[in-house]
Amino acid sequence: MPFSVSAAPGVMGVVKSQTNATQWEGITRRLGLSGVAYCIVDLQQIRQAADLAGTQVLFLPNVETLSAVQVQALQDWMGKGGRVIVSGPVGTLSQPDVRSKLRSLLGAYWGFSLQNPSTLAPTSGKNQGWMQQNGLAGIIRGGVIIPAGLTSQTAAVWKSTENPPAVVTTDRSVFLGWRWGVDTASEPKLDSAWLRASLTRYGGVGDARNPAQRNCTPPNAIASSASTPAKPPSPTPTNPTAALPPASPPFQLPDLNGDGLVAPAGLEVKPSSQPITASQATAMRQELEALIGRFESAQLAANAITGGLENRGTSSTQNSKLKTPNPLSNARIALQNFLQLVAQKNYTGARQQWLQARRILWDNYPKDRPQTQPEIRAMWLDRGTIIRAGSEQQLAKIFDRLAAAGFNTVFFETVNAGYPIYPSRVAQIKNPLVRRWDPLASAVKLAHQRGMELHAWVWIFAIGNQRHNALLNLPKEYPGPVLDLNPTWAGYDNRGRIFHLGSGKTFLDPANPEARRYLIQMLEEIVKNYQVDGVQFDYIRNPFQDPNAGYSFGYGTAARQQFQQLTGVDPVKISPKDRDLWQRWTQFRTNAIDSFVAEASRNLRSIKSNIILSAAVFPFPKNERLQKLQQNWEVWAQRGDIDLLVPMTYALDTNRLQSLTQPLLSQNQLGSTLILPSIRLLNLPDVVAIDQIQALRNFPASGYALFAAENLNDNLQGIFRRSQSLQAIASPLPYRQPFKAAAARYASLQQEWNFQEANNQLSIKEPALSEWRKQADALSKALDQLAANPSANNLTMAKALLASFQFQFKKWMQSEGLEQPYQVEVWANRLATLERLLLYGERTLK
Repeated sequence: MPFSVSAAPGVMGVVKSQTNATQWEGITRRLGLSGVAYCIVDLQQIRQAADLAGTQVLFLPNVETLSAVQVQALQDWMGKGGRVIVSGPVGTLSQPDVRSKLRSLLGAYWGFSLQNPSTLAPTSGKNQGWMQQNGLAGIIRGGVIIPAGLTSQTAAVWKSTENPPAVVTTDRSVFLGWRWGVDTASEPKLDSAWLRASLTRYGGVGDARNPAQRNCTPPNAIASSASTPAKPPSPTPTNPTAALPPASPPFQLPDLNGDGLVAPAGLEVKPSSQPITASQATAMRQELEALIGRFESAQLAANAITGGLENRGTSSTQNSKLKTPNPLSNARIALQNFLQLVAQKNYTGARQQWLQARRILWDNYPKDRPQTQPEIRAMWLDRGTIIRAGSEQQLAKIFDRLAAAGFNTVFFETVNAGYPIYPSRVAQIKNPLVRRWDPLASAVKLAHQRGMELHAWVWIFAIGNQRHNALLNLPKEYPGPVLDLNPTWAGYDNRGRIFHLGSGKTFLDPANPEARRYLIQMLEEIVKNYQVDGVQFDYIRNPFQDPNAGYSFGYGTAARQQFQQLTGVDPVKISPKDRDLWQRWTQFRTNAIDSFVAEASRNLRSIKSNIILSAAVFPFPKNERLQKLQQNWEVWAQRGDIDLLVPMTYALDTNRLQSLTQPLLSQNQLGSTLILPSIRLLNLPDVVAIDQIQALRNFPASGYALFAAENLNDNLQGIFRRSQSLQAIASPLPYRQPFKAAAARYASLQQEWNFQEANNQLSIKEPALSEWRKQADALSKALDQLAANPSANNLTMAKALLASFQFQFKKWMQSEGLEQPYQVEVWANRLATLERLLLYGERTLK
């Protein structure tokens, strides 16, 4: 796309930073070879969009660290027509929120470095005419670039079996997958050719025989950015009678929800010669053993389907795309080498062996073969993606992708920050970005045509958002359409402020009867007027708080009045130091949310008895969650108010995902509610996403949910299409047909046991083997009978046989557990999943 600000050739700004300073000589040498006019932009001087005035195209070569302020300035400048070229691991050393914003801004992100030099090959396709010139192919040491948006296009690939992306473009950016200007990465002529081609895409910049290294930041812009901007006046509190604590909290609290509170990597290993402590060595060993277990479990599931032969610890019939023979054996050898090198205090070599083992497994993960286990495969379809679709025809393409990838459940963002995406009589104000179509009506039709379920994803108590105000050109302090019309419904913090610190969101008071009635009516409107299969409650809580730091929320007028009537005390006058009163205040706010969930559940099920109700919740420990969010989802699950509990177990690695998820799946306080852990795709390498899904399949979970559709790139889409699309429609949905799902999952489990036994890979000996076969077949018949004829008697029989089988399973698998402890644990978890499915299915009989 030509540059929209000016058709005439202009000047390219080249960003110099601390992270590319050591490479600057090579960068400037290649700039000179390119013969383009450029000037230097000092990254430290960028504070606002005006600091980039005078530049038409900005080049960020290998800039690994940016601040939130710098990325915001870049975003504002690009919003006014600026275009960028980036290279190398851009932003990878920045804070997680900065990386997230960069990924959205650039439409791609640096995935991982390639171990060896690879052949760069331009692609030919629509809108790629700017690459029709010589000199763009060659050998480069680079990395894989992961497309991150629906408009992202792969412009070049690394020539290999899977052809991963090497250059990715959007209409505003070009992302080069190598360190531009570095001699050990690429040749100067190749770098020069790609820079000139990228500039041609934007209409070109001026040529210069001797490009001058001058500063291109306007002096007045530097001066303005150096000065401290005037602080806008604080809004007058709508609730001026609140008693104020002595000081504001000295921090900004997160409240990201769908954008995700993402757990950092539980274990980060990078090349280094630093000593490895005993505890670190143990953690590294356990993590690698777990990865080997997940790999082997995924391979067994695939081989049991395809009938592939496999020796313990090796694979004699490798998928044609696998690059390393016997990856399990090689990984185990590397693990042993790691332990030996640690004992020898060769820490550099130890880390190299550990990283090599992980890379072997990641590169050879069995991700291209089918999975038959019935499971919930859910995808959040976000408002931004819906808005960008703009019509039913374009939305159909998104549903085609999701169906082809094997997803069977879509959480469709229906109400966001107070704006319904459909024409509502209750809310009266439709999302102004939706024109001339009803996305919800289209989504229901498109999902059902493809055999998928459509669940309306609704923000409950979060009712306004300053980020949305900016999108709609509304004043920053606009509280949202609902509170604008009904200011008395608002929740406040303990200083009388309506906007939550950090997130910029406004919230309804859960204790306000009129606000609750409004929400119930809107939920009822959705279920009555649209054939949605389910409703998901999101933001079903108060915003994040830290009472011990003097910041809490939930001081709406109705809440304060009701609590004062109960106790005789205005809650703004108490603090956590008043232990009894504070506990009563926390319990009061929690009860208000609990009672809303119960009321909404009761009303919606009276309209549509088979509606599936879910809640997106945080996986924090209960006591912490009640203090910070007042979200008591254990109560909702125990009462049966919801069918699916969807904890946002977002993590940057599988290690942390497991540590977040395991406590949720092991507790016995959730009644018959099914649990659907979730994964956030943003900033997650594709192979790690697949590894996390495998981890959830190995846990006693009913499936997984992915956040979000805007981050489903083509590579991941292809993996899903090959591995889970064939059985997606035919497989019974656990929350719709729990008994059939249990029978099918058990049949899949038996298939693995039969494969192991046929290949002499089970250690069970006679007479235990005969007894195990007999009991396994009896359980299979009972589950099949229950699936074919659901009844109380058949359910009682199946539950009894399952409980007996589980009790004896540890004894039968005692020898097997010594050789394959991880796999035996996986099988036990899958039996536990059957137990929960039968418990959930008991609801339908009642």
